[in-house]
Amino acid sequence: MTGEKVTPIQYLADGPEDSPVVFLFAHGAGGPMRTPFMANVARGFAAHGIRVVRFEFPYMSERRRAPDRQPVLLDTWRQAIADHGGGQRVAAGGKSLGGRMASMVADEMNVRGLVCFGYPFHPPGKPQRLRTAHLESLRTPALILQGTRDPFGTQDDVAGYTLSPSIQFEWLPDGDHSLKPRASSGTTERENVARAVEAAAAFLKGRFPANRHS
Repeated sequence: MTGEKVTPIQYLADGPEDSPVVFLFAHGAGGPMRTPFMANVARGFAAHGIRVVRFEFPYMSERRRAPDRQPVLLDTWRQAIADHGGGQRVAAGGKSLGGRMASMVADEMNVRGLVCFGYPFHPPGKPQRLRTAHLESLRTPALILQGTRDPFGTQDDVAGYTLSPSIQFEWLPDGDHSLKPRASSGTTERENVARAVEAAAAFLKGRFPANRHS
């Protein structure tokens, strides 16, 4: 911990309590843990027998507009992991900001895996402002689920990055930052989210032993 004050965290869980797979799931910058996207992903994981635990950063739980400073965001992640038995008991990840912050503590906290929905590789329209330095040496096995036309990092953008070999991708056709495709694409948002959940569930199950208490 950095010494920053962290508001007590409230959790929202889906999926079987005795699941060997526990995934801590943080929200994006602009929406709380109960958004339709977060809820749909959590229910999808639960249907695969995965225990999903959502939580909010202090600014979101207090309904403030501006995100907390990075040290607070990172300490919130550290606390959430500690609250659930430590890194070897959980996988971590989230949507956009939530996933990015998880990626910054994943190695330190020794989590079993990292899953990011829509990683914000750079601000929209500013491809030179990369947020990838720590991803070059990431040791934690990671899966990034990214829309091919995500303005925070398209498939073409990402092809030019230097990233750790521990990172794998699932590209969602014509998806934006929330995996939503255009109506003309022939693919629906529901299909993209279902495909993302399917890939992520398989990834997570591969990161845990049959009994997490063994």
